[in-house]
Amino acid sequence: MSTARATEADAIVVGAGLAGLAATAELAAAGRKVILLDQEPEQSFGGQAFWSLGGLFLVDSPEQRRMRIRDSRELAWQDWLGTAGFDRPEDEWPRRWAEAYLDWAAGEKREWLRAKGVRFLPHVGWAERGGQLADGPGNSVPRFHISWGTGPGLLEPFVAEVREAERQGLVELRFRHRVDGLTTTDGAVTGVAGMVLAPDGCARGQPSSREETASFELRAGAVIVSAGGIGGNHELVRRNWPERLGPAPIRMLSGVPAHVDGRMIEIAQTAGASVINPDRMWHYTEGIENWDPIWPLHGIRILPGPSSLWLDATGRRLPPPCFPGFDTLATLQHIGTTGYGHTWFVLTQKIVEKEFALSGSEQNPDITSKSLRAVLKARVAKGAPAPVEAFKQHGVDFVVETDLRALVDGMNALTGEPLLAYEQVEHEVLARDRENDNPFTKDAQVVAIRGARKYFADKVTRVAAPHRLLDPKAGPLIAVRLHVLTRKTLGGLETDLQGRVLLPGGEPFRGLYAAGEASGFGGGGMHGYRALEGTFLGGCLFSGRAAGRGAADAVR
Repeated sequence: MSTARATEADAIVVGAGLAGLAATAELAAAGRKVILLDQEPEQSFGGQAFWSLGGLFLVDSPEQRRMRIRDSRELAWQDWLGTAGFDRPEDEWPRRWAEAYLDWAAGEKREWLRAKGVRFLPHVGWAERGGQLADGPGNSVPRFHISWGTGPGLLEPFVAEVREAERQGLVELRFRHRVDGLTTTDGAVTGVAGMVLAPDGCARGQPSSREETASFELRAGAVIVSAGGIGGNHELVRRNWPERLGPAPIRMLSGVPAHVDGRMIEIAQTAGASVINPDRMWHYTEGIENWDPIWPLHGIRILPGPSSLWLDATGRRLPPPCFPGFDTLATLQHIGTTGYGHTWFVLTQKIVEKEFALSGSEQNPDITSKSLRAVLKARVAKGAPAPVEAFKQHGVDFVVETDLRALVDGMNALTGEPLLAYEQVEHEVLARDRENDNPFTKDAQVVAIRGARKYFADKVTRVAAPHRLLDPKAGPLIAVRLHVLTRKTLGGLETDLQGRVLLPGGEPFRGLYAAGEASGFGGGGMHGYRALEGTFLGGCLFSGRAAGRGAADAVR
């Protein structure tokens, strides 16, 4: 096995996802020479962002104002603090990052992206609605702006900038280069070392070979770690799973490819970097098995409207605020108390047609293709969008029946054990159905559904008119088994506002920077315990931009 000759560069960026691209683009714009490394083949260029819906958190945007949404920096900060729940001494830098990010989201962010050619759908989504008090978790107003072209559309300008810098000789792209260690000199990070992996023609997102063909060493004035989080490494997820969430489910699905394994966070920590808040993670509770998987345990998240009846594994209704799309962490915490790892949506065909969307660029081909005709055909025409209908037809987690008793029988058959008593499920369904007979109700979910329909975009495109689940005209009945879906690392490498990684004592680890999920999207966890959604891609961009600019200044 040969060893590649040591190479000089101004900066090395480890990880070619959105954060790494943003950092590389900033370095190249400042005239710095960059080596961009990634262990995966070139066909996975762009990382996890490619698979995303492209949602971005913006505050008081023109899109919001056109929808008569009155937002403000003050309201958004109230929501952020109520959602994050910062309560630790080590939250100093995460809180600073959160405030800086919010200022960006309420200020320069939209125009910075528009200058690069990014556009947004006209209607603004309402993710993480909260369901508690005004100063508690969740978004008080809709803030979820979907990029035209989804994740690939958001990646496009950053890929183009890096490719242009490559043509100019400022950037060198090295795929199949796995970093195994950081090299240090006199207490400063001065380079990386690792292995060159064998070429692999696997499709984007699929597991690639780990056959080693050569070793390499590279030197640079700055190293930026932007290699993602731990969501594809279930062993690491379980190791960091906090007691407050109850036991980790025996079986979970993966919302990210297997190469999202947390290696670079551990490598940096071994070199001396400070890692904080590793127990803060963001896992979804509405995961379904992908009937056409790309990576192991591939799950897709349902992006639900508010109307499905949510039952635990034994048929008991989940308590407030555990409604579809309201409070992910509260729901995850409740599931941990039930003794089972799965839950159920019970709904109607009328609800699935209006309220079911699936996360991911590949599950939204109309928006990803940037075809207005395709969007109108998929979203306005009668029936569920084709990807949703495909899951209903082929997905292993769906049960479709014309009457409730047959539905419950099918649900028990799917799990292989009779956990659900028909009488219990019938009780929950009838109890909520009775609440739809009046304009008055004490049911918090029915109140929430009616409140959601006061937002015009929700009424037209997202929330079904209230109806009885047992109304034959709304049928057939549908049950969907839901799994916990691993996704985001909310903690990570502790960084200052320049993206510099810190040592455990709080001093900068000279020469080392971090961005994206590896840094908890900034500071080692700018989201705190929870996220408002649309803040992950934006966090990659903001932290990548900061690290790139910080490193460029340091190596001038």
